[in-house]
Amino acid sequence: MNFQRMEDLDLTSKRVLIREDLNVPMDGKNILNDTRIRMAVPTIKFALEKGAHIFVISHLGRPKEGLSIDEQPSFSLAPVGEKLSELLKCDVRFERNYLNRALEPNLNGITLLENARINTGETSNDDALARSYAGLCDVFIMDAFGTAHRAHASTHGVIKHSVKSCAGLLLSDELDALTRSLQNPDSPVLAIIGGAKIDGKLRILETLAAKVDQLMVGGGIANTFLAARGISIGKSICEPNLIPLAKKLMSQTKIPLPIDVATAKSFSPSEPRVIKSINNIAPDEMILDIGPETIKERIDTIKKMRTIIWNGPVGVFEFKNFSIGTQAIAKAVAQNTGFSIAGGGETISAIDTFDVTKDISYISTGGGAFLEYLEGSKLPSIAMLEERCLN
Repeated sequence: MNFQRMEDLDLTSKRVLIREDLNVPMDGKNILNDTRIRMAVPTIKFALEKGAHIFVISHLGRPKEGLSIDEQPSFSLAPVGEKLSELLKCDVRFERNYLNRALEPNLNGITLLENARINTGETSNDDALARSYAGLCDVFIMDAFGTAHRAHASTHGVIKHSVKSCAGLLLSDELDALTRSLQNPDSPVLAIIGGAKIDGKLRILETLAAKVDQLMVGGGIANTFLAARGISIGKSICEPNLIPLAKKLMSQTKIPLPIDVATAKSFSPSEPRVIKSINNIAPDEMILDIGPETIKERIDTIKKMRTIIWNGPVGVFEFKNFSIGTQAIAKAVAQNTGFSIAGGGETISAIDTFDVTKDISYISTGGGAFLEYLEGSKLPSIAMLEERCLN
């Protein structure tokens, strides 16, 4: 992957526009989780230390384009500016009106620009808007991996029109980790793909089946594979129309299936955990987790792997009685001595729940971008960075 990195550029006294992903969950003006803001700090700090004049741009939520922030105040990035000031220990000036005008840099810190998605043409990648963003800077730094799969004006068009464009520290780290796990992995390679349905992860499964030594499926996805083997799964979630695909994937790579499972009569957190052999599931039961023998088998497999890619829980981990399988997988991945990368909202939530964050080699900040990269899709922002590097 060939793209310019910010470390390779002279940023001294340059006007730098950094696209970050500061799309944090909010409750009114209160930030509920500041992880994305914290992940942006190293890139901004690096640019500060190099003497750059910094403008930061991001989106927050899904406001209506063309409406002023006064008409939809819950989408303002002002609270994020306050948190950035606290984390960076410097002044963060907040700028609402920044299009088509020359902005004076904040010599005492940085300038945070208001929500990019209120700007007409942002999500349609309007060329004039992209040029306006580019006009704010000498160097554009794309650091928002979580939005790299969107061809928006602040993530794609601006790269095309900026004098210089490069990747920030966070984006570079993401791409290095993904390259290491998918293009130059240490073998053997294991992919753990869980979640409710195959349909949403169809291309991921097809792509990974051709790349990994083992494909470990869990959650509702595993039920379709069990059904493809002719196993009765009771009233468990399943996608009968995708049984032919499951058979095809099992012919392409090794996909170990559960040998025992935890079942329940209904989908409820108060249901008891009943362990059943995979060949002994009653018609009125549903599979909500893997069982102890399967857990033991999967831990043994994970220990032998040198590269692990993980997306999706292997059971209904939100219910305490059915969280045991996902917890065991999380701890086994954390204890593995090879390279591990995990991504996706549910996966990160599980990793946080089971307190293994610090022991996973790399946790991706991108949800949709991470999944699309696993599918083998070319992310528009990355493609444009590579194009600019060649020209």
